[in-house]
Amino acid sequence: MKAAVFHAQEDLRVEEVDEPTVAAGQVKLRNAFAGICGSDLHVYYTPEAAGLDFDHPHPVTGATLPQILGHEFAGTVVEVGAGVDGVSVGDRAAVWPVYYCGECPACEKGMFNACQKIGFHGLSSHGGGMSEYTTVPASMLHVLPENVDLRMGALVEPMSVAWHAVARSNVTEDQTAVIAGAGPIGIGVWFALKARGIRNVLVSEPSAARRKTIAALGATVVDAVEGDLAAAIAELSGGRGADVAFDAAGAGPAITSGLANLVPGGRLVVVAIHERPMEFSPTQLVMAETEIAGALAYLPADFDAVIEAMSRGVYDTTGWVEEVPIDGVVAAIEKLRGGAGAKILVRSDA
Repeated sequence: MKAAVFHAQEDLRVEEVDEPTVAAGQVKLRNAFAGICGSDLHVYYTPEAAGLDFDHPHPVTGATLPQILGHEFAGTVVEVGAGVDGVSVGDRAAVWPVYYCGECPACEKGMFNACQKIGFHGLSSHGGGMSEYTTVPASMLHVLPENVDLRMGALVEPMSVAWHAVARSNVTEDQTAVIAGAGPIGIGVWFALKARGIRNVLVSEPSAARRKTIAALGATVVDAVEGDLAAAIAELSGGRGADVAFDAAGAGPAITSGLANLVPGGRLVVVAIHERPMEFSPTQLVMAETEIAGALAYLPADFDAVIEAMSRGVYDTTGWVEEVPIDGVVAAIEKLRGGAGAKILVRSDA
């Protein structure tokens, strides 16, 4: 079968590999679409910065390089292994791609998304979504309803990152939210807020193209560099300030501006990965009893919630999702690294 195989830094090859064989407790999927994630860009350009140790077998999966990429994906079940119940050939599903140890303090608390030995199918596993077929534990499947297609199914994973971040914010319908960053996760945060009925939402983004994209979806936007963020938040909130802020930008100013515009007792949720450290005065937290919370990945319940919202028609891919054949994956990664595009899906069968 054809697969996008990562061998080393800036060495990703589309090549022919053996089809996987389904084992007990697993299902085999005919992959349809796989999204290119920011993590994939980190793996491709700076694997050490991605926090992945490719020099040793993964402690949960035992996987080493070469690695088929693709952890944001959906496909159709074509084979079911022994001992699998509740899944049938022909089911279409998104995949919750997390491998966890089940033993660390995070796992003991049910925080499998923060497992100290966490792995992902398509980053640290024996297979991935950027291939014609893959096998996964049946427990990872989240079957899609009839009105959610496989293209949308491939977006369940990144949208669940955003959904989990919104869940961490404790935002309520009558509150005001500000999002820094209008990339795929920022767009996902906007959709997750919309799904929860939060109407007072402002998106701060320096890129004119990205502002135009999310504004076309219905968002209220402000230029993060040239605009007056404080005035825009004051106008939206009746002068109160933001109850919650989301850093989906991964830049220091997203943190500082978010904190500066929170109401007393407000919360900032960091969902972006920062490549550089930053400085800020913790006294800001003291004086207004504000909070900073992190949000990592997702839990199975987040997948279920996103799929349910998709079935209600909350999500719209217009203007921010595009597709490329698997042979175009390297060019797509280079495009995203250059700042163009938003979400690119790789068609695994072309």
